[in-house]
Amino acid sequence: MNTVLHNFSAGPGILPQSVVEASARDLVNFSGTGLSVIEVSHRGKEFVAVMEEARTRVRGLLQLGDDYEVLFLHGGASLQFCMVPYNLLPEQGMAAYLNTGVWASKAIQDARLLGRVEVVGSSEDRNFCYIPRGYSIPSDASYLHITSNNTIFGTEMHQFPDSPVPIACDMSSDIFSRPIDASRFGLIYAGAQKNMGPAGTTLVVVKREHIGKSGRRLPAMLDYAVHSKGDSMHNTPPVFAVLVCMHTLHWIEEQGGLTVMEQRNRTKASLLYSEIDRNPLFRGTADTADRSLMNATFVLSDEQHKAAFDALLREARISGLEGHRSVGGYRASMYNALPRSSVQVLVDVMQELERNNG
Repeated sequence: MNTVLHNFSAGPGILPQSVVEASARDLVNFSGTGLSVIEVSHRGKEFVAVMEEARTRVRGLLQLGDDYEVLFLHGGASLQFCMVPYNLLPEQGMAAYLNTGVWASKAIQDARLLGRVEVVGSSEDRNFCYIPRGYSIPSDASYLHITSNNTIFGTEMHQFPDSPVPIACDMSSDIFSRPIDASRFGLIYAGAQKNMGPAGTTLVVVKREHIGKSGRRLPAMLDYAVHSKGDSMHNTPPVFAVLVCMHTLHWIEEQGGLTVMEQRNRTKASLLYSEIDRNPLFRGTADTADRSLMNATFVLSDEQHKAAFDALLREARISGLEGHRSVGGYRASMYNALPRSSVQVLVDVMQELERNNG
């Protein structure tokens, strides 16, 4: 009997088994204390060491200079939809946004509560199946906000724009999946629950020169300046989530770093997209040039095959493949920890459906 479960969940997503096991051990006996990591003081030296190591590993993987702060905060990426304009947008200023999906749209909504927003480009006209090009970025904008990968619609920015203003980027679903030039960004934020750890913490990487410059009086919990005072622990941090992030970042380093992650992710994506394009029973929903390496979205050419395909998926122990209601069909999320063998199992099932209906 096949006991392997192939986890294509969009998020919370798959984590390396070794990370899950190490984190489970720390839940029982953390750092030799005889206590669980969720029982110890976040001010104790054992957890302070975890926070410092997690931040150091982020710096190493992203090759950050000393001019950037690394913060692990609460509230998910969704809280950053308002924290970014609170901290970067003066009350009389204007921010530029690129609208490439649901999460970008929500970020625009929140920013409009706090100031003037100019949407410089949008792919809403075709249900967000592509990344806009040819847009102009106003030089008087306080920042440009982009979303690097769109989990729902299966598109990804494979090149980042040259911007005359600081770029703030939501990288929740593709951070640490490939090398990037972090120096091109004024701010990066990412919910942990894709490639970095469990739900419960959000990574914020922000250039120090942008902190405290909006001129706004902010509640402490919404102020990057407050959180950046020394140890990213203005209040009790999400200790378990940060611990798992530390283990995951270590795992990425052990595998060979972001270059290796990108090579693996490209191999997995190529395997699946080749089958989607070859197999007449399936059709991809994102424009080919903008297809995501993380989230492949596709539909059946004929819905009459849905019951049979779903049965084959269950038999193969494939989990988490259902598409978002905005797109329908199926979504295969291929985060760092998903092995190529799981993608091959999915391809095999797609080919079996074709043989059964040839």
